[in-house]
Amino acid sequence: MRLIPALPFLAFALGASLAPAHAHAAARPEAAAQAERLQPKVLSWRRDIHQHPELGNRETRTAKLVADHLRALGMEVRTGIATTGVVAVLKGGKPGPRIAIRADMDALPVTERNTLPFASKVTSTFRGETVGVMHACGHDAHTSILMGVAEAFAAMKAELPGEVLFVFQPAEEGPPDGEEGGAEEMLAQGIFRDFKPEAVFGLHVFSTLNAGKVGYRSGPTMAASDRFNIVIKGRQTHGSRPWGGIDPIVAAADVIGSAQTIVSRRQNISKLPVVVSFGAIKGGIRYNIIPDEVELIGTIRTFDEGMRQAVFKDLQNVAEHVAAAHGATAIAKIPDTKGNPVTVNDPALTARMLPSLEQAVGKDNVVAMDLNMGAEDFSFYAREVPGFFFFVGATPQGQDPVKAPSNHSPEFFLDESALDVGLRSMLQVTLDYLYGGR
Repeated sequence: MRLIPALPFLAFALGASLAPAHAHAAARPEAAAQAERLQPKVLSWRRDIHQHPELGNRETRTAKLVADHLRALGMEVRTGIATTGVVAVLKGGKPGPRIAIRADMDALPVTERNTLPFASKVTSTFRGETVGVMHACGHDAHTSILMGVAEAFAAMKAELPGEVLFVFQPAEEGPPDGEEGGAEEMLAQGIFRDFKPEAVFGLHVFSTLNAGKVGYRSGPTMAASDRFNIVIKGRQTHGSRPWGGIDPIVAAADVIGSAQTIVSRRQNISKLPVVVSFGAIKGGIRYNIIPDEVELIGTIRTFDEGMRQAVFKDLQNVAEHVAAAHGATAIAKIPDTKGNPVTVNDPALTARMLPSLEQAVGKDNVVAMDLNMGAEDFSFYAREVPGFFFFVGATPQGQDPVKAPSNHSPEFFLDESALDVGLRSMLQVTLDYLYGGR
């Protein structure tokens, strides 16, 4: 059984003890004081949301919790954007820039295997199957942290320069089949048309960093992601006489094996990394029946558009010709649904905000990260305006983050001190931007 680490309610003292990381970035005692005040609330919100997770475009309870909180802070709130999205604007008492801060609210079709007292027991339906639902990626933390930032800013409203758009987004992990959703749909419904920010900020709790650490990268940061769908059609027959039909299961196995050479033999991965992964194989219903067809679903991750298109072409070629060698046919849809573009941190904005991160957690705790093959639909916002997206360590100190259960694992575990680190970091970064270095 994993014990829940005690929250270090020492944010103010820690922030005050840090030496200045950069001449033009000073620690903000008001940010540290607000973070210390709000820690119990953020912790409570996170545990509540974690215990009641909701899949993409179904975040009705979470959206109500968020909207009620923002209204109680005196903000004008819009709901129902991109199905369940919530946005609100806070206008400071002094003139200044406009910024947006985004958090995602959706959970994953994963059955939790942690023994936390607030572990999820929720089930739902996903792709026609009954599934467990879990905040296995940490979006419960993101939502709770942004609720805390909103309350902190509301308390500072009279002296705050500028305006802030709070974006609570559904379906970052992708909407259900046949539906629109996520960041692209939020933008399509006008959230940046009605309020055009100068910059957009976001964060993500991350298993590959220990608690207390914050990671960043300038320029391309997270990969583009595309989903593919391959249907291999054979001819059904009895399992005792496979020669009486065409076996799509054997053909599918061969397609999966051959597809590995697309990355290992056909892509120049010394230039940039590429990933092709199969995530689901669906076919057959009974032990002694060879079925008519098998469906394969997977993802492609790239950083270069030319490499991306080459992978699409190669995967379609492998699927069709390997299937044909078995007497089967393959229909490859690549991509089957809209993917995410590369997440790019604006270099100038990153350079400007790096000293703020260093002030929030200490220069030694800020880590430059490698390219990340994970994907984020924050990328859509960062295509519209300069964006800065950073990572907050989630794995308990003393545990090797390389071996820790990763985001999307049923055993993903958030050291709750990450809530404090995320709140202090986001407050320092956004306040420094709003005050323009003052």
